[in-house]
Amino acid sequence: MKHKRIVVTGLGVLAPNGNGVAAYWNALLNGVSGIDRITYFDPGDYPVQIAGELKDFHPETILEPTQLRKLDPFTIFALVSAQEAWDQSGLNINTLDPTRIGVSLGTGVGGIQTLEDQHTVISNRGSRRVSPHFVPKMIANIAGAHLSIRFGLQGPNQTVTSACASATDAIGIAARILQYGDADVMLCGGSEASITPLTIAGFGNMKALSKRNDPPQAASRPFDKDRDGFVLGEGAGILVLETLDHARKRSAPILAELAGYGASDDAFHVTQPSQQGPAQAMARALQDAELNPEDVDYVNAHGTSTPYNDKNETAAIRSVFGTAAERLHISSTKSMTGHLLGASGGIEAVATVKSLQEQVAPPTINYTTPDPECDLQYIPNTPREFPIRAAISNSFGFGGHNGVLLFTKWN
Repeated sequence: MKHKRIVVTGLGVLAPNGNGVAAYWNALLNGVSGIDRITYFDPGDYPVQIAGELKDFHPETILEPTQLRKLDPFTIFALVSAQEAWDQSGLNINTLDPTRIGVSLGTGVGGIQTLEDQHTVISNRGSRRVSPHFVPKMIANIAGAHLSIRFGLQGPNQTVTSACASATDAIGIAARILQYGDADVMLCGGSEASITPLTIAGFGNMKALSKRNDPPQAASRPFDKDRDGFVLGEGAGILVLETLDHARKRSAPILAELAGYGASDDAFHVTQPSQQGPAQAMARALQDAELNPEDVDYVNAHGTSTPYNDKNETAAIRSVFGTAAERLHISSTKSMTGHLLGASGGIEAVATVKSLQEQVAPPTINYTTPDPECDLQYIPNTPREFPIRAAISNSFGFGGHNGVLLFTKWN
């Protein structure tokens, strides 16, 4: 059965190096890092003292103060990014069938800030002082629920948690919902607000995070020989997906086509990645799009800046693309944003769509010392213009979850 064609008609993003698509994209092209010393709490006793926090973020321009008090930051991020994507798409709920518009949102840890805050309350002040808003602020599905409430969407609403592949899987599942005919439009992507004492301590103690605290902007260095771990980031990336027929009927702005999605699991280890699983996901995305390896020009890599991920991702790309891997242009925007866990695939999908639109790919900053085990074209330090017909966005997560999206240029 031939799939319905799925297109992107709206983008929204909040990232450590830029709030809004224009600011984010400009920062990526100019190699601007959003990594700095943590300000949300005193990291003085922590070996890891850096993260990618949102800067100059003012959600009160979108949401009422009474709303903000009842929402965890991961929900706030999702709502603000979704509003930008919704506005760009030109959707008007008053002229559409709300039962045909749905939500698919990814998050890795949901409302962990609320969870930590309220655990402190119960520990220090007793059970009676726990907020009645605790549960509906913390549960992972609540951001998606608020998207439906805000925009009046009555179609399918699902929350996806597959670690660092969450947003990518959420976008892929949204495409499947559209192709199967259960909706005409989907708001999809991911949101994460995980810069907390517990998460920094947890990831730090398992040796996953970079300890390059000075200077912070040089800490995330994917594919570089001197990489020593990822940097935690926060934010959200939201896309509006539609069937091509629906987008054409309402003369929507078409930004790119989502032509393929592939997913797999390594079935290997809870944290250590393998080569086989990511390769399977990339191959399935190509098969879904009915494209050959030679048709792809750019890869927005998972590129976490950890020793294992970057060499395994390189090997996986080689195994799928064969001789075509030599001509692929690859970059990791995590060098500038850090790793947004379950939201990383959302903001990176936005970057991939923009690359297709503008025919330029952002760089991998902090790339100074080549690694013999990472021997492909990683677009070091400055953006690169070249013809981009098709591009993939990779996301691989703890538990062996792998998700890959394949976008093509809209003509």
